Amino acid sequence: MNRPAEAGHGAPLLKVDYVHADSPATLLAPADTLAVLGFGDAAPHHFDDPRYLHVPLQPHAGVAPYEVWRTGEPVEHGRDGEIAWASNGELAFGAIEVAEDADGLVAAAAHAYERLTHFVQASATPHLLRIWNYLDAITQGDGDAERYRQFCIGRARGLGAFDPTMLPAATAIGRCDDARVLQIYWLSAAAPGTPVENPRQISAYRYPRAYGPQPPSFARAMLPPTAQRLPLLLSGTASVVGHASQHADALMAQMDETFANFDSLLGAARQSQPALPATFGAGTRLKVYVRDRGDLELVAGAMQARFGTQVPYIVLHAAICRHELCVEIDGVHSA
Repeated sequence: MNRPAEAGHGAPLLKVDYVHADSPATLLAPADTLAVLGFGDAAPHHFDDPRYLHVPLQPHAGVAPYEVWRTGEPVEHGRDGEIAWASNGELAFGAIEVAEDADGLVAAAAHAYERLTHFVQASATPHLLRIWNYLDAITQGDGDAERYRQFCIGRARGLGAFDPTMLPAATAIGRCDDARVLQIYWLSAAAPGTPVENPRQISAYRYPRAYGPQPPSFARAMLPPTAQRLPLLLSGTASVVGHASQHADALMAQMDETFANFDSLLGAARQSQPALPATFGAGTRLKVYVRDRGDLELVAGAMQARFGTQVPYIVLHAAICRHELCVEIDGVHSA
């Protein structure tokens, strides 16, 4: 198994930027590039570098910038079976894609999480900070047969024994291309981060039985091990207060509620890291997931009205994990 075993030098650094480019090749050329994400049909679906990942979510206006992760230190990269990886010994990017077969989504999620858990734990960066999960038809099915609930069962099964208070930040979003392939990518570190919960919300891992037999397994945000050099990692956040959805199918009201949740979450994070800005600004990067394709323009306009050019963001067409939710937002935040 070919993977880096020695930690890098100094405190880890991560910079996340949205960059327009004709090809990911120019973005992958620097030795410190940890990952490059391309969104939608306009981005290459395949590229001969394990640091590149095509994300099958269509952006507003058909074209989005690439998302680029840089570390300030040389990165090694390779493949280990199903897993593509890159690492500088302090931080690591990884990705796995698992096709659903006759055994269904539970088995696919369990396999993916068992594989990534074993890989990460055996590496120089054994602490998961952040995970993204993209799966098809996320709200299809009734009751406990709903696919998001099935995914949660498989995810927990693959994680094995875990302390829910130390779970990573995460996003689980529905891809809209009818491809029954579970795509997961992550950020891990040599040192553990500090999970952050939102005072306005019940921790997802404490959700009542009404949301399924296995509560979702993630933290609302993650303070990285070196908060001055890495951003606060924000989980997928929506119009949920306590554990209940607010403003069913009311897009603009849901956006306002979502940003109220972010205000609360930033306040909680600043209890541990007072240097974090209290509001989103130039050090923030946001991905906005929009349920209805026809609302992409409206949401892009609302983001422009709220932030102007101060906060870089990408607007993507994607299904949200509850039928009544129109929008979800995740991202990173730093000074």
